Amino acid sequence: MDKKIAILATDGFEESEFTSPKEAMEKEGFQVEVVSLKAGKIKSWDVDNWGKEFDVDKTIDEVSAKQYNALVLPGGVINPD
Repeated sequence: MDKKIAILATDGFEESEFTSPKEAMEKEGFQVEVVSLKAGKIKSWDVDNWGKEFDVDKTIDEVSAKQYNALVLPGGVINPD
């Protein structure tokens, strides 16, 4: 299986809505890349406070929708804005 999935997120995404889907997709053999507005790390929101930081694989200006088979948009209070 050669399926590639982008998770599009920025600071303030709900940590569980990022980590659970990412782990499940990787377990099934999908290649998952974290795409964001900036390079480096993005910071999650965990219930009522800042959570862990996660590495960004590519910035949005480095990718094209044609490179991916699916897109995941984790929820959160800050991230969707």
